Amino acid sequence: RRRGLIGPFTARHIGLANAVVIGAAAVLFAFTRPIGAPTATPPVQPGATFYVISAETKGLAVGQLAPELTGRDGDAEIGLTDLDGQPISLAAYRGKPVWVVFWATWCPPCQQETPDIRDAYDAHEKDGLVVIAIDIQEDVDSVRQYVETYGLRYRIGMDTTAAIMRTYSVFGLPTHYFIDRHGVIRDRYFGPLKRAEMEQRISVISEP
Repeated sequence: RRRGLIGPFTARHIGLANAVVIGAAAVLFAFTRPIGAPTATPPVQPGATFYVISAETKGLAVGQLAPELTGRDGDAEIGLTDLDGQPISLAAYRGKPVWVVFWATWCPPCQQETPDIRDAYDAHEKDGLVVIAIDIQEDVDSVRQYVETYGLRYRIGMDTTAAIMRTYSVFGLPTHYFIDRHGVIRDRYFGPLKRAEMEQRISVISEP
């Protein structure tokens, strides 16, 4: 058997065939690899530890009048209630800065920012700040225990059917909406906030 032969092919034949295969693979990769993000309106860029729970939406827009804290479950309209079953409405707080945050006790980034939300509220309660923390689809006892553990004094809403979540187009936790004294959404954020970021947003909605 002559050296350089592999079956009926020479080593040169095999080398040329490999070069053709590698070249074809490179061309295929170039045309099938994902294209970068479009230069048009970019998608929402949530915070690094944003916990996604449903398909992404645009959420409510800044400058929009915040909808009331109600939603629909089938044919029934449902209003937000607190841990004691008492109704919570934005209309009751018109004229005050309102910070609405959607969260859950099992959500790690929500747990991460809870102490800062508590401290920010305690610092600005005297200025009229209202915090409404809307828990998504959990039982009252679990949420009440969490509230007691962290010493939370702001309003806790129980969105057991996720009806309010749908009204506010929430697709992950935590989601923040900052609403001014006139009921207009002045800022929003998807993901956990640091204390300095909270303070900056509170100052905006606290303006006359």
